[in-house]
Amino acid sequence: MHDGSGRIVVQNLSKQFGAVNAVQNLSFVVEPGSVTGFLGPNGAGKTTTLRMLLGLVTPTAGTATINGRPHSQLGNPARVVGSVLENEGFHPGRTARNHLRVYAAAIGVPDQRADDVLGLVGLGSAADRKAGGFSLGMRQRLALATALLGDPQVLVLDEPTNGLDPEGILWLRNFLRSYAREQRRTVLVSSHLLNEVEQLIDQVVIISQGVTRYYGSLDQLRKGQQSRVLVQPADAAALVKALQENGIQQVSPTPDGRVAVAGSSVQQIGDLAAKAGIAVYGMQEEHVDLERMFFQLTQGQYGGAPQGYPPQPQYQGPPPGYQGPPSGPQQYQQGPPSGPQQQQYWGGPQQ
Repeated sequence: MHDGSGRIVVQNLSKQFGAVNAVQNLSFVVEPGSVTGFLGPNGAGKTTTLRMLLGLVTPTAGTATINGRPHSQLGNPARVVGSVLENEGFHPGRTARNHLRVYAAAIGVPDQRADDVLGLVGLGSAADRKAGGFSLGMRQRLALATALLGDPQVLVLDEPTNGLDPEGILWLRNFLRSYAREQRRTVLVSSHLLNEVEQLIDQVVIISQGVTRYYGSLDQLRKGQQSRVLVQPADAAALVKALQENGIQQVSPTPDGRVAVAGSSVQQIGDLAAKAGIAVYGMQEEHVDLERMFFQLTQGQYGGAPQGYPPQPQYQGPPPGYQGPPSGPQQYQQGPPSGPQQQQYWGGPQQ
C-alpha cells in the first residue's frame, strides 16, 4: 500500500480559499532519521499545509505524500503517521487511559499500548485522572500519546511545545531527537517559537505568505550569515575610519551611536582602536541565530519590515520544467542581508 520509505514529499503544493492564496507552490522533502522544522509566522500557511498532508484539506494543485502515497491511500494511516494538530480532542469526563483505549480499539492495537504511551510521554501517574482536569501542558502530552499509539513511522506535530513548561520542552526535545535519530523515524514539527526548535531541528523549511523562503539544512542557513561586533566608542566616525584604513570594510554606525563591525574579532577591533587612540566603552559580539534570520526571511508577512531590514524579493514559484523538491539546501530568495541589522526578533525581544 505504500513504499515504507518514511519520506514526506511536498511538491508544488497550493491551496486557494476563494480569493486567498493560503499556500503557493510549496516543495520540500522530510527524510527519516531527521527532525525538520516547518517555520513561519502565524498565518503563513503552516497549518493549511499540514492539513493537506494529512488528508484533511484538498489541495488546489500539487501533491503531498507520506511513504509515496497520499494520506487517503495509506490503508491504516494511524500505523504509518501520527499527528497532533490540536490538543482539545478529549472528553473531559474520560480518563487519560480510557481516552487512549478508545483510539487503540479504533486503529487495532491492544489496550496495553495505552499504558505504554502514557509512560513514554510522562503521564503514567495520571492515567486514571480525567482529561478535563489536565493543564494545557498535560493535554499536549496526551495528544502526543494519542499520536504514538500506532507506533508510527512518521510524526507530524503542529506547535508541540505550546503549553509546556521549560522542563517539558527539554523532555520533548530529547524525545523527538531520539525518536528520529535512534529509531530512524521521520519528524516534521511546525512552530513559530524559534528559540525552542532551533536546538531540536536538523533542517528547516521557512514559509511566509504561503510561499517558500528557504528550504535546506540549518547549518547551511547559518553559514550564509556572519556574526558581528557592536562597539561603543568615544568617537564613532574616528573608529570607522581607523578600521577601514586597516582593511576592515564591513563597518557602519548604528542609530544608537555604536559601530557594527562584521568579519572581525573583538580582539582585532580592540587592538586597532587602541592603536588609533580611540577609547572603547564596550563591545558586544552577536552570533548568528535562527530567529533573526527567520525574521529577515519573513518580514513582509504583515506589511513592512522593522527599521534596519531592507525589503526582500518574493519567491515567484518554481522555474519552468521544475521536476520536484531539491536534493540539497535551497534558498528561494536572495537571503538575509549581510549588513548590520537591528537586534529585533519575531514576537518581541528575546529574554
